[in-house]
Amino acid sequence: MPNWLLPENIADVLPSEARKIEELRRRLLDQFRLYGYELVMPPMLEYLESLLPVGGHDMDLRMFKLVDQLSGRTMGVRADMTTQVARIDAHLLNRTAVTRLCYVGSVLHTLPSGLHATREPLQIGAEIYGHAGLEADAEIQELALGSMALAGFTEVRLDMSHVGVLRAILGFDPAARRDEQEITRLLRAKDVPGLETLTARYEKTTRNALLALPGLYGDREVLGLARKTLPQDASIAKALDELDSLCEVAGSGKVAIDLADLSGYQYESGPMFSLYVPGLPNAMARGGRYDHVGEAFGRARPATGFSMDLRELARLMPGAPRKRAIRAPWGREADLRERIAKLRFAGETVIQHLPGHENDQEEFDCDRVLVQENGSWEIRILE
Repeated sequence: MPNWLLPENIADVLPSEARKIEELRRRLLDQFRLYGYELVMPPMLEYLESLLPVGGHDMDLRMFKLVDQLSGRTMGVRADMTTQVARIDAHLLNRTAVTRLCYVGSVLHTLPSGLHATREPLQIGAEIYGHAGLEADAEIQELALGSMALAGFTEVRLDMSHVGVLRAILGFDPAARRDEQEITRLLRAKDVPGLETLTARYEKTTRNALLALPGLYGDREVLGLARKTLPQDASIAKALDELDSLCEVAGSGKVAIDLADLSGYQYESGPMFSLYVPGLPNAMARGGRYDHVGEAFGRARPATGFSMDLRELARLMPGAPRKRAIRAPWGREADLRERIAKLRFAGETVIQHLPGHENDQEEFDCDRVLVQENGSWEIRILE
């Protein structure tokens, strides 16, 4: 095998794509800062117990693991940064007030999430800690939608769900609670025959409610149908009310309710959402509430946030025009070096041609040239 081949679903990022990703990263982080989010940079490696603070079956399967040569303990390469940021809030910052944090960095997955997905996403996200009300969920939802708009996507569909509905239904039957992971898997796949088989031994109320969930999908009117179809329970009613309020906040955009969409890492505790854009079958961004993750780090804090893959987002964006640049000769003359330095300080890209070589650059359009005329260096437009 040639030594330049990379593993499956691992790829280099070449200049034009790298520029799109980097420019988008800067715009999004600047946008987050306007909302008051502070940037943190968690490490790539941690002890496994820190990366899996809750029973995250999905995360465990996605994570590469290795043995630390210094301590002999098992370490993991992060597959998601949300739990790392929760650890920073709970254990390191230890603030009592509301805290807004954002982050960006590579994560590594053992398996790709889709047919053409990378196993090394560049994850960017934002989290709010310390506020249990829907106001925090609404802000995160607004920030996620705003991020998509900043990337140039005008047709975005917001899919919403609530883990509290399923948890309330499972609470009616101990046998169903023991099968939570399998039930979640079947609901994600909308595998009704599989659900019928699994729930045959459940209490009737629980069975009927679980079988109804895959069909509770559509616009906001689905919430009314869910109130009539699902058991009359205070927890279910509260979850549906919260979804109704968040639909109101979303405004006139495309909003869908899917009470069987429980995609995530299984640490969510409340409202959840996914953002979809044309040209990509998988969700571009996911977010939701996860109030219990901080408990593993010694301090439970209300928490909600969202994340997305910058590489996937940039891939769907149109190519950016090449950056205008100035071509300059190579030379050690003091006046030439001073002129080039001033141009660069002013924000101009100046590319010096090395002796005996022509430049071959995909990212720059040298539409001007620096020439010496009458003892000074002047810029001339190239035809």
